[in-house]
Amino acid sequence: MEFLDKLLQEELTIKHYRYLRMRTRLAKLPYHKTIDQFDFDDERRLRDLATLRFVDHQENVILLGPPRVGKTHLAVALAMQAITQRKTVYFTSAHDLVITLQDAHHSRSIQQKMWVYTKLDLLIIDEIGYRKMDATAAHFIFQIVSERYEKRSIVLTSNKSFGMWGNIFGDTVLATVILARLLHHSNTINIKGESCRVKEQKKAGFFRSETTGDQNG
Repeated sequence: MEFLDKLLQEELTIKHYRYLRMRTRLAKLPYHKTIDQFDFDDERRLRDLATLRFVDHQENVILLGPPRVGKTHLAVALAMQAITQRKTVYFTSAHDLVITLQDAHHSRSIQQKMWVYTKLDLLIIDEIGYRKMDATAAHFIFQIVSERYEKRSIVLTSNKSFGMWGNIFGDTVLATVILARLLHHSNTINIKGESCRVKEQKKAGFFRSETTGDQNG
């Protein structure tokens, strides 16, 4: 019986590993990062996000900040955490999302594609604001946000402040409506400071401290 129990546990572990590997592949993550690898000053808030209570409560997470401060890293880490909790996850940049939906619209498969994006437990939309959207693209984003409102969670990253979203969507009124739905139940985190890449380079010794500079002046 002890042997059979160990055999069963090993089989369950293998199945769980295969499940995680499949779900991670389907999520289309750009790379793999974990919460522990993210350097963030507010440790308490980071650990709270890692519990994924926001997903259970159908809340959103909005990560704001300049390029290369770790917004995408944190979004990916939350995605991987959600996958380990057996939640359905999908990662896409805003640009790729718009292109996919436009292609689906032209091929008359928009309803099926919208259904996929609205039924996931967690949808991650990266890089809102890097490109201005036309009216059709903005409407697609509005539809997804509206369909997921108070039903499913979104993690969204942007390098633009909310005041600039009217320019992103080309319509101040539409941007206001999208923001109203996103922010009603949300956690907004402003990530500031040095980029993650610079921090990693400093840790690796690529940058010398000013106090250890050339002693000859």
